[in-house]
Amino acid sequence: MRRIKAAIIGAGFIGKAHLEAVRRLGYVDIVAIGQNGQDKADAYAEALKIPKAYGNYMDLLNDPEIEVIHNCTPNHLHFEINKQVLLHGKHLLSEKPLTLTREEAKELHELASQTSLVTGINFNYRQFPMVQHLKSMVKDKDLGEINIIRGSYLQDWLLYDTDYNWRMEPEYGGQTRAISDIGSHLFDLIQYVTDLRIVEVFADLAVVIPKRYMNAAQGESFQPSSTHDRQLVDIKTEDYCSVLVKFDNGARGVFTVSQVSAGKKNALEINLDGSQASGSWKQEEPFRLMMGYRDKPGETVLRDPSQLKKEALPFMHYPSGHEEGWTDSLKNMMHNYYQAIVNQVPISGSVATFKEGYEIMVINDAIVRSARSGTWETVNWE
Repeated sequence: MRRIKAAIIGAGFIGKAHLEAVRRLGYVDIVAIGQNGQDKADAYAEALKIPKAYGNYMDLLNDPEIEVIHNCTPNHLHFEINKQVLLHGKHLLSEKPLTLTREEAKELHELASQTSLVTGINFNYRQFPMVQHLKSMVKDKDLGEINIIRGSYLQDWLLYDTDYNWRMEPEYGGQTRAISDIGSHLFDLIQYVTDLRIVEVFADLAVVIPKRYMNAAQGESFQPSSTHDRQLVDIKTEDYCSVLVKFDNGARGVFTVSQVSAGKKNALEINLDGSQASGSWKQEEPFRLMMGYRDKPGETVLRDPSQLKKEALPFMHYPSGHEEGWTDSLKNMMHNYYQAIVNQVPISGSVATFKEGYEIMVINDAIVRSARSGTWETVNWE
């Protein structure tokens, strides 16, 4: 197997996670890192043992050795960098959200569709074995017809008014925060597992903490805030949102996202209620799937090769009881992405496409419109 040369632009929390996951593959070399400014790039390259450092991403894109780009920059940089990556003829794995607006996302989707490049978005929660098992159960009608879908994604890293991050500023994070940052994962996961599309939404959102103390020097996401040089500022993006949803098969549902729920660290949960059974999966307990029935006791299905559907087996790599978690889902993500490049085949269905990234932005757009209008809004897919 030939070795692939790749680069990461942006080495914050998620950039480092990409780096670790890629290195676990064994056949991809991260040969360069891009940061805003040469001094920062040099410091990150030295710390992360990466041979090349670029203080300007355009210089990095002109490096002929690099085949693949991982865009792990803040949200407001996604569109322009992603566009330039495609125009420079390099394969691209982007962080979510794909862009800040649906118009930008549509442009990238259309641009990518005109190339032979391998493009994808890191919606890594698709990559858990138990998610794959649940998806296969839905496909095989083990739950019957899906009637009700409930989901939530709750965190507490922004619980205090002293918590602050660039994601709160609309010019950097976009007009939504909780919806785009964690809601996008929830919406993508639900549509992927059920193969249903959200067609209408009725949203309620709130800025729970309307004023926060901004630090002069902002750190990486999920890191404790500094206590120095604080300034009280107004917050315009939501801490919380609940959305009633309708699906294209007539199913109904409700989703809640929050970044101010004490004790919830990365609590992504999906619940599917079918005509024959229900299935529930929690990201913080990824090795189990809870099944419910009307006429017999509930079941706990564990991450065990003897219990899982055959479609889920390629996503698990260790025996039952040797648990695989969030970092392993990222490694699965990288493997399924890079296999398309190595084998020159269409990308795995477990990897979110730019088209699906665009569709998430369309959903987000409808949620924003609903929150403003106070009514049901149609998700306009065209």
